[in-house]
Amino acid sequence: MYTQQRISSEEALKMIQHVIHEAHQLKKEIAVAVSGPEGEPLAFLRMDGASPAASRIARNKAYTAAIDRKDTKLMGEFMNDNDRPPAFWGDDGVTGFGGGVTVRSKGVVVGGIGVSGLSEAEDERIAYAAIAAVYGKDHKND
Repeated sequence: MYTQQRISSEEALKMIQHVIHEAHQLKKEIAVAVSGPEGEPLAFLRMDGASPAASRIARNKAYTAAIDRKDTKLMGEFMNDNDRPPAFWGDDGVTGFGGGVTVRSKGVVVGGIGVSGLSEAEDERIAYAAIAAVYGKDHKND
């Protein structure tokens, strides 16, 4: 039997609540998604007024961070540096937009979080802040 660790539904909701809190502080509307390590969605929210496109992008960011086991910013850099567009993966859900962050526990990927609606750098900052809010300030996505 194989057992796989993943973000709990409670942890996913806490991360989403933190992202929403951050967005309210910025007076912005965003979308946020959390997935398990296999890329399956665990939780999602699009704030009132957020772009419908942000919904798909947030889900794709969480999915990509989880299944490829690297932050989407790094995926985007790899795509650009190696002339590999997202279509190379044969998966419509793969994205290289920054703002998708892999969530790890003791070196094991337990899921991904994707934030969309702001700049890629701000999306990524908020995603990392949500992870720290749930797993502790010293959590460095180990």
